[in-house]
Formats: sequence, structure tokens, C-alpha cells
Amino acid sequence: MKLTTLLSAALLPAATLAQSVTVSTGAGSAIQTFYSLEQGELSSVPLADWDLAFEINAFNSSILVNTAKGLKAYETTAAFDEWDLVTVPDVENWTEIQNSEVYWSAGALTHGNDLEDPLGLSVGWGTYNPVTHTIIGTRIYAIEDADGGFRKLRINSLASGTYSFTYAAIDGTDQQEATLLKSAFVGKNFGYYSFATNGTVDPEPMAADWDLLFTKYISMVPTAYPVTGVLQNKEVTAMQVDGVPISEAMWNSAELDTAINVIGSDWKSFNMTTFQYEYVQDRTYFVQDRASNIWKLVFTGYGGSANGDITFNQELVSSVSVEEEAYGQLAVYPNPSVNGQVNMVIGSELRNGRLTILDQAGRLVHAQVVNGAGSLNNVPVDLAGVKAGLYMARLEADGRVFTARIVVE
Repeated sequence: MKLTTLLSAALLPAATLAQSVTVSTGAGSAIQTFYSLEQGELSSVPLADWDLAFEINAFNSSILVNTAKGLKAYETTAAFDEWDLVTVPDVENWTEIQNSEVYWSAGALTHGNDLEDPLGLSVGWGTYNPVTHTIIGTRIYAIEDADGGFRKLRINSLASGTYSFTYAAIDGTDQQEATLLKSAFVGKNFGYYSFATNGTVDPEPMAADWDLLFTKYISMVPTAYPVTGVLQNKEVTAMQVDGVPISEAMWNSAELDTAINVIGSDWKSFNMTTFQYEYVQDRTYFVQDRASNIWKLVFTGYGGSANGDITFNQELVSSVSVEEEAYGQLAVYPNPSVNGQVNMVIGSELRNGRLTILDQAGRLVHAQVVNGAGSLNNVPVDLAGVKAGLYMARLEADGRVFTARIVVE
């Protein structure tokens, strides 16, 4: 059955019924595809087009390295003013660094700055000056190409919305002084730069327009390894529901997560006996887009390196067109329950609706039709036989949704 109740399903347009979608990352996962859950594919761009990505949001300063195309990033042991002394690779003494697969704002060059426990005024590649409101570079990096060549790199500063940086071949030849202006990428998450063209590139749609990025990226599984999967945009949250039949999974059974790799790549695995990809059969994802719509995604296929096709079923299960009342509008008493009996109380003028009770895994444990005569002000609910625990009550009526938590003792 559909995840939504009969009432909410009737309120959503027919276009929201589950549909099969295929998004391609190309042969060898050489393509990045930006995807809108409402509009579909927005753009597909070659993964290899860029080398560095600079965060654009006003107070952010993360810098990504395109490790997915085969680059490796190292923090050297040299001091910032020892630029001319870095002339040969020394990977045995350098520290290899990676982009976070959890936060966009923790790029490889933010290495050393734990976002959950920041190192004072350090942003990784430099130090913030609270007087001048600039960031001054403090580290020298080395970037290894897929073919084994090396560049050295330093980020000189971020001042007045302009990143200034220097890079050269490891022996100091072909030195380039470069800048990237945040103002050139207004409305984007990142501004991108290519060593090949010594200039900026602009592969990313406006941040407000896309929800998911289908791409190759580096995952710690448990060490750094290239995988192909799905990452969420900033301000797009998601949750993974396991161990529940797909038809019964509920989006309000747990908290949505801000980690960008909730979907990630582990919805598939490669069977080394059959040489076929396999998919977790009882895994459902729910994604909340920037407009607060909730989408249900179930991944069903992957074409591997041959074509990079990712196939999934997509369904809109909660729309902002259905008014969602604030938590706490539905009162429950007694709470905890007494002998499995509780009453639902709401003062709003409502008539017919449907009440569901879900456990913490999203499984349906109770459902009943509620008939009101203008005001649903005392609805008895019999939970006798339901084991002790925390449950979610959800009442949908007259196009509105009310929720509350119930403790059964």
C-alpha cells in the first residue's frame, strides 16, 4: 500500500504516485548529475572538469579537492613561508587528507578543523582574524594527479569575498597566482576552479534548485575508496529505514538527518560469486527537500561502471500543500497510558479522519477511523496488548496533520 494514509493520498495530485527513475553517472561514473526531486535532472557535467571547489556562503570557507577524479591531497610539513623549499614529493612525511563525506563544509583543506569541536580561529588552511575579518593562509599542500604528477598549493587569503591562492608544479615551475570571487557564484554552494584551464568553471546549479547529487566520491570503507552514490544538498535532510517492509515504512518514525551521505552508496553491494549487484530488500529512504516536501526513495538497480545508471522508485508522501500542525497540538491523556487505554484530545473543528500509531521503527501497531461531530475532543484509543515503549500518534483529518508521542507502560 502507499505510505500515506487514504486521506492524505486523496489530497496529493496523481503525479505523486510512485514512479521509476533512472539517473546516469555515465560509464566509469565520469558524470556528476544534479537532481531535483520535483523537477528531475537539472544538469549533468563531467566530473573531471574541476580540481578545487571553494565554499561560497557568506561566512564559510571550506575548500574541496576533487579526489573523485583521482587527485590526492596532502598537507606538507613545510611552514607557509617555506614555499620555495617544497620541491620534491615527500608523501612518507606528508599527511594525506580527504573531503568529509558527511559535511559539505569540511573539505580536504579544512583538515585539522573538527566542525563539532573547532580549533579556535583555525579553518584548516588558514586562521581567521576577528579584527580584519579575513583568513590568512598558514599551510602548504601538495596535490597529486592521477598520473602521479605533483603540484604544490597554498591558499593565501580570503578577504572581502575573494579567495587568493598560489599553485605551481612541485619543482616551482609554471607558478600561477589565482583568485576566485564569491560574488561570481552567488546562490551556489561552491565556486569551482580548474588547473587545466587556470580558470573558474561553473558546473553546479543554483543551490535552491537541486536536492541530490549522483556522483562518484571518496568514502571511508574503512579506508579511502571511490564509490558511486547519492549525496544530499545543503538543507536537504534524509533518513534510512531498515528492517521494515517497504510498503509499511513511515517517514515520521525517526528524525531526519543532516548528514549528506544518508543515502550514500551502501544501498547496493557486489556479489563476488554471481558478479551481480544486490540491493537491500527492506531499505527505504525518505528525503525532505528545501520546500519541506517528503519523498520516499527505494533503490532498485545500478548499471556499474558500464553505464553508471542508478534506478530507483520515487514517491511524494507528504506535501506542504497538506497543512502540518506544530508538534503538541494533539494532546494525549493519560500519558503514560493506563492499562493500555489513552484518550486523544484536540480542540480544532475537525470531522472525519484517520488515526495511526507507529512504533519507533515505523511499524504500524494501531489504526482507526475517527468520526467527529465538529470537534474531535475526546477520542478513546485501545492499546491493550501493545508492548511497553514509545510510540508516535498521527491524526490526519480535513487536510491537516497532528502528531504526539505516547508512552505505553
